Amino acid sequence: MTETGRRRVFLTGASGNWGRVVLREFARREDRFDVVALVLPTPGDRAAMAEFSGMGNLEVAYGDLTDYADVQRCVRGADFVLHVGAVVSPFADDHPELTHRVNVGSARNIIRAVRAQPDPAATGVVMIGSVAETGDRNPPHHWGRVGDPLRVSRFDEYGQSKIVAERALVDSGLPKWAWLRQTGIFHPGVLEIRDPIMTHTPFAGVMEWVSVEDAARLLVNICEPGVPAEFWGGVYNIGGGESWRLTNWDLLASFAGAVGVRDVRRWYDRNWFATRNFHGQWYTDSDLLEKLVPFREDTFEAALARAVANAPVSLRQAGKVPAWVVKHLVLKPLSRRPRGTMRFIRDNDEDKIAAYFGSRAEWEAIGDWSTFEVPAPDRNPRLLDHGYDESKDPADWSEVDYRQAAAFRGGALLTEDVPPGEVATPLRWRCAFGHEFDGSPRLVLTAGHWCPDCVRDPASYRAQAGRNRFLAQLEE
Repeated sequence: MTETGRRRVFLTGASGNWGRVVLREFARREDRFDVVALVLPTPGDRAAMAEFSGMGNLEVAYGDLTDYADVQRCVRGADFVLHVGAVVSPFADDHPELTHRVNVGSARNIIRAVRAQPDPAATGVVMIGSVAETGDRNPPHHWGRVGDPLRVSRFDEYGQSKIVAERALVDSGLPKWAWLRQTGIFHPGVLEIRDPIMTHTPFAGVMEWVSVEDAARLLVNICEPGVPAEFWGGVYNIGGGESWRLTNWDLLASFAGAVGVRDVRRWYDRNWFATRNFHGQWYTDSDLLEKLVPFREDTFEAALARAVANAPVSLRQAGKVPAWVVKHLVLKPLSRRPRGTMRFIRDNDEDKIAAYFGSRAEWEAIGDWSTFEVPAPDRNPRLLDHGYDESKDPADWSEVDYRQAAAFRGGALLTEDVPPGEVATPLRWRCAFGHEFDGSPRLVLTAGHWCPDCVRDPASYRAQAGRNRFLAQLEE
């Protein structure tokens, strides 16, 4: 805290969609916060920051998250670190080396820099994960919570990078930290996304969205006084709550209806859209974060109305354009671009076809719109078994609980004579395939991590499930 009693916050990712809204929220609280934002010195990032040239409580530091010296300068004296910056999909999936260098390297730099402070406990570190860490959770497995298996979809390097970064933070030894797994962020630009990745979303898949305004309010509220001590040291799902629980079909139809399209099916062929291998959940535990740090003020209807109001005129009038024009001149070519599902079909890319449809025969069997039924997933929550007695307070965990959890995953605890309640100290484990690794009970039992080698091989998840009852629940 500065001499004036103001709190100093180091923010990364300030030039992105979420980061800019976070800055606007800090600008409204100028009397309480000073913000230093580390921003890449690119023309695009500089242009994005021009909006904040008159923000009196903002210091922009141009540099690179992968440069430890740049990170250390910004961490010095910070009461909070809000690490929002990342390389995200779909760009991330096409550039895996860069994705891991930035997303993992930046997390490690921040951890190292906070450790180097005179009092590491004086700095609260908040890092952002993703719903992509738990991968494909189509019905009937669409309800999820922290502690469920980490099971990234194939070809998703962003999700993989976030698992590694989360592991680094949870077992970092830092005194004051939190990891927030972000869901889909609804912001005005969502309506304007035109990338083949949109064909990866199964109609029956789900997402518990959150508005960018609520997500920004959450991060700033974490930096205010009064946040309970129990918040720190936790892994949480960010979600908007019950009213934000949509199917992908709900979202697509809502977008279309908001811009005057009466029947969105006239824009697409049904078999353009994947039937699996994306990500998304409805959360059974997202209300916990709202209870600890209240942030929800928005509704999906209000956020959608804002998005439409801010959209280009051409998009707002989409309903007036003949459907065949949109379908054949815009969306069909999009589906055939790199990353598009119809590119996979055209090229007979067997790995991608298997990942997104199961097989070519399953794709051919999808059918047309005449047999389509609007998805209606079960709205009664269903919990996965985490393989240990979850009614016990972690302070009462013992070696028995750890061995039980390891056996449920087809593996074993190798560390002997573990002191009771030792939840933060890394132990030694072995998976069903003989890989040995370290991880704290908090990482394994609470956050759902297991073998770092196995999670890197999504193509073998089904085979892994044959020896791992934890994973097998998602194959039933």
